[in-house]
Amino acid sequence: MELILWRHAEAELGEPDEGRALTPKGHKQAAKMAEWLDRNLPESCRILVSPATRTLQTVEALKRKYKVHADLAPDMSAADLLRAANWPDSREPVLIVGHQPTLGLVAAQLIAGQAQEWSLRKANVWWIAQRERGDVTTNYLKAVIAPELVATAGKQHPR
Repeated sequence: MELILWRHAEAELGEPDEGRALTPKGHKQAAKMAEWLDRNLPESCRILVSPATRTLQTVEALKRKYKVHADLAPDMSAADLLRAANWPDSREPVLIVGHQPTLGLVAAQLIAGQAQEWSLRKANVWWIAQRERGDVTTNYLKAVIAPELVATAGKQHPR
């Protein structure tokens, strides 16, 4: 299984928390990451999103079908997220658009094998995959991508 964690882009401060919208910078971050994801995600990828405004605005930049899932709201646990993704039993890759600290807790649990408070920066994508060798299945980090490292169409970063 492959689990792709996408933290929402930069959002405005304010209350209520679930109603916070993306900033202009956040919209740019979401667009860059959506372009990269669209080029790299398999068509069969399921996309699950928190009901918060900032996550919905982030995923809308991807222009693919998605499902809003209450178990991905800001106050939900790592176990809730993994259950929503059907980890490790999903037959197709799953993209989760969610929040800190839950995304960092999930990444630490799957990669390090224990609960730790890892931080995913705003708009970053962490792609976690599984490898099977004989009877042993291990999780590994396939990619970590930040919006400032993504070249937009027609532009390449200097080498």
